Amino acid sequence: MKPPLIEITPESHGVELELLYATAQNFTGKPVYARAACYLNPDAGKLLGRAVELAAAQGLRLKIFDAWRPSEAQWVLWNHTPDPDFLADPRRGSPHSRGAAVDLTLVDEAGAELEMGTTFDAFTPLSHHGAGEISAQAQRNRFLLLGLMSVAGWDFYSKEWWHYQLFNSRDHPVLEDAALPEGLMPES
Repeated sequence: MKPPLIEITPESHGVELELLYATAQNFTGKPVYARAACYLNPDAGKLLGRAVELAAAQGLRLKIFDAWRPSEAQWVLWNHTPDPDFLADPRRGSPHSRGAAVDLTLVDEAGAELEMGTTFDAFTPLSHHGAGEISAQAQRNRFLLLGLMSVAGWDFYSKEWWHYQLFNSRDHPVLEDAALPEGLMPES
């Protein structure tokens, strides 16, 4: 039987991590996670590996902002900003809470993020794929990320340039923080 989640690290997957929900640098203004660690379900981990290879062939790397999000964290986000355009209602479950989604961007060889027109978690129409009001360079970079992730087997969410998920994300169970021996959430 596959483990429900695998850890994603710079060493295991060749990615950069900037897990913003473990910091105050997110839309809630405070840390949501007590520790910064990145997990995906094994199917998503495999597709991430393919995306890393495709990005490397272009001289680029992936930087992850969020991946598996315990269902408790989804409630924290939803209770702060219940916006169904940018957050999944935790009553139906998020692809993130299934370990089947990743929020990311592209970085160059020096580690600088490519211009994408908005920051991660900018809850605005400018974050939508195909937004015409961003620079041509940002549009090209978004299309590059979309192409890499699509060829690697990921589905995208039209309102968030940074969000990719498994096509069958709903086939995976919603996982609570207890899915890990050491969870991500602060102790109550």
